Parts: sequence; structure tokens; C-alpha cells
Amino acid sequence: MARTKEFDPDAALQSALELFWARGYEATSMADLVEHLGIGRASIYATYGNKRELYLKALDRYGEIHDPQLARALSQPGPALPAVRAMVRLYAGEAADETRRSIGCLVTNTAAELAPHDTGAARKVELSWEYAEAMLHSALLRAQAQGELGEDRDPRALARMLLVLLQGLRVVGKASSDPARVRDAAEQALKILD
Repeated sequence: MARTKEFDPDAALQSALELFWARGYEATSMADLVEHLGIGRASIYATYGNKRELYLKALDRYGEIHDPQLARALSQPGPALPAVRAMVRLYAGEAADETRRSIGCLVTNTAAELAPHDTGAARKVELSWEYAEAMLHSALLRAQAQGELGEDRDPRALARMLLVLLQGLRVVGKASSDPARVRDAAEQALKILD
């Protein structure tokens, strides 16, 4: 007869996500996970697989939480450009915030730490970026259809530029002690939408 789990796998996955997000993949040991999750190593392996598999599952969970927030923010009825501007300013604000900037974004962190040498992690990063780009592209197409964005503008290229900007804000925000650096960059980039 199989033993029932003595822990909530969903809650443990969320806890693993938080630890990986705060420390990164390499700096988080299996012993750290055992201690932080409060479950045995064998239970972690049986439920999630090895550390890498657990990390990738945590990255998926991160997307399940954050992707709908992006979609909601950019899909509100009414003018679309204010929503795009608000999203850029939100990212800049988070990147400049002393309490948030040290952890950054798990997708951005994964892109820098794992994607160069882990094809599974790289694919998940790419999927996240494709989703964000699609949401931005959709909002910019709507802005163009509503007359907020000139017909001579390329919504796809603008979405890609904004995606790169948002990721860059997060990288620079983690390392810079000058919050004006990311805020000024965001405001200058937003002038492109005028």
C-alpha cells in the first residue's frame, strides 16, 4: 500500500519557488531545499525529481502566477497605450525598489544564470518572453486600431523593443544602486510611443 504524502506538494512547490527566486539555482543546495520546504530529500525526489526538475517546475509556477497579471494589465478595455506605459513604469518601479530589486524576476534571473547552458531552462525563458511579447504586441495593435499609435509604427518591433527594455530594467535594477537609472531609461523609451 502506497504511503500518502505528509505535505502539500503545491505549497512546497511555492516554497521552492520563493527560495530559488531569492537565491538562484546554483546558490540553492538540496540541503537548503530540505530545510526550507520542511520535507525529506526522498520526498522531494519522489514528488518533483531532482533539483533541476524542481527548479523548472518552480519556473512554470512563476509563469502561472505572473503571466495572467500581465495579460490583465494589458487587456483592459479602453485606451491601450496608458496600460503599456503603466506596465513599463511598474517594471521600472520594481527594479528601482530597494526591497524588490535584489530578487528581480525569476525569468530574467534564469536567463542570466541557466539559459546559456541549459536548453530546458532556455526554452522556458523563451516561452515566457514570447508570451510577454505577444501581450505587448496585442496591446499595441489595439492602440493602433484605436488611433493612439500612428499607422507608420510597427507594433511587433515596438513590442520587441519594450520586452528587451523590461528585461534590461530588471537586470540593471539588480546591480545598480541608482534608482534614477532605470526610471530615466523607462521614461526615455516611453517617448518612442508618442
